[in-house]
Amino acid sequence: MKKILVSLVLLAVLMSCRMSENVAYFRPSPVANADKSEYPVPESSIKVGDLLIITVNSRTPEAAMPFNLPLLPSVNINSYSFSGGANVSSGVSVQNYLVDTEGNIMFPVLGKIHVLGKTKNQVMEIIYNAIHPEYIKDEPTVLVRFGNYKISVIGEVNRPGNFFIDNERVSVIEALALAGDLTVYGRRDNVLLIRENGGQRELIRLDLRDENLINSPWFYLQQNDALYVEPNDPKARSSKISSVESLSISVVGTLISLTSLLVNILNK
Repeated sequence: MKKILVSLVLLAVLMSCRMSENVAYFRPSPVANADKSEYPVPESSIKVGDLLIITVNSRTPEAAMPFNLPLLPSVNINSYSFSGGANVSSGVSVQNYLVDTEGNIMFPVLGKIHVLGKTKNQVMEIIYNAIHPEYIKDEPTVLVRFGNYKISVIGEVNRPGNFFIDNERVSVIEALALAGDLTVYGRRDNVLLIRENGGQRELIRLDLRDENLINSPWFYLQQNDALYVEPNDPKARSSKISSVESLSISVVGTLISLTSLLVNILNK
């Protein structure tokens, strides 16, 4: 009897260790010569459909005024900051420049500017060189920001949804934290990253249990990226059981319990 109990305890310990391996994040890689290369934080490139906020400032406001769109009353939009939590915009805001299907924006005075595939700094340089010194003698300040920097997290997380990122930088872990982390039914070893790149959608599989994810080129997300957390096998199996089947199983279980109770009463 003691041997059986010891065996059961050892089996329970082994099973708990195995379960912790499936749930824990960033475990050491089993590959001895795993790639330890560190990738710099990537700068997001501009894509079709992006909204850009571009402002031009100068020591002479009159000279910079033609290069700024009129201010509009702002609509309250929840954004997320890792330093201050959720924010709500209010007051007035600048208008956005929509990147059209050809990758262009229409900029005041300068007209059409091709921005597809460029970074914010590159767009700043293009506009700066176009207006200085021909239009603005004093050195102007050109600022470019994304007006729609958001990511989506769906699947087996506690708070799925779209999240607007005000600091334009978010990692996979930060995105999952915004979504309330994975549920116990989410697969840590097969999170799907959906990204649009050059007009094509990429599907990248991420293993949150692998410590090498931190140094991978996929650790930091780009605007409009989406994460999908797949359900694990127990959740997938349970989803196949309909409400009618669940009721049937419950009824059968109740009948078995009643039958056992009657048998025990009659045997007394």
